[in-house]
Amino acid sequence: MSTAPKSQVLNFAEMANYQEGAVVSRQVTKAEAGNVTLFAFAKDQGLSEHSAPYDALVHVLEGQAEVTISGKPFQLKMGDAIIMPANQPHALKAVQKFKMLLTMIRA
Repeated sequence: MSTAPKSQVLNFAEMANYQEGAVVSRQVTKAEAGNVTLFAFAKDQGLSEHSAPYDALVHVLEGQAEVTISGKPFQLKMGDAIIMPANQPHALKAVQKFKMLLTMIRA
């Protein structure tokens, strides 16, 4: 999977297109210390409950999503962000189609 070009202005909203009934992802950058991935979720699509060994920051670029962390649901809309703590179960679902930037910090 290739990453986005460096030293260039990026428009995240245009870098991943919605696909009916699917979740589309595009890696923006990857390094040993962490990675940044752009996601586009069709309505009612999501990521099932899982956990990760690192904190992860979700930033909603457009649309609306429900992020559940350790059983507690959070409603996020364009411009909102939330940190999903390491080793806590979390899941995401598109309330309406949405795009998000996911930043994983491996520290």
